[in-house]
Parts: sequence; C-alpha cells; structure tokens
Amino acid sequence: MEIDRMRTLLDALQEARFAGVRAVSYDGRTITYGSDSELAAAIANLENRIAAASGTKRRRRWGTVASKGL
Repeated sequence: MEIDRMRTLLDALQEARFAGVRAVSYDGRTITYGSDSELAAAIANLENRIAAASGTKRRRRWGTVASKGL
C-alpha cells in the first residue's frame, strides 16, 4: 500500500474516532469496528506501517509529572 493512501486512511480513521463513530468508509468500502480499542489499535498499526514505509521511527515521549498538591 502506498504511503499517500495509508495517510488518507489514517485521516479517515482518526476523524471517525474523534467523532465517536465506529464505521469508516473509504474507496467504496465500509469497515465497522467493534469497539474504540479496536479502532485505536487500527490507528496505531497504520501509524507504525507509515513510519516503517517512510523510513522514520515513531517517536514516543515519556515524562514524569509531580505536584505537591498546592
């Protein structure tokens, strides 16, 4: 699958997730995901495939937050 097509699909998946919809239509096909976690997994998988195809690594940022409760 080409990178441009994967990015288009990624945009469609993200828009559906943010809208609270579990069905996504593209290229005349409709895919219905059973839960939000399935949709999130599909998005993560597609992001990893795009990163691998473009030769870049997906960056993750980790940090620690502390508060004294003031």
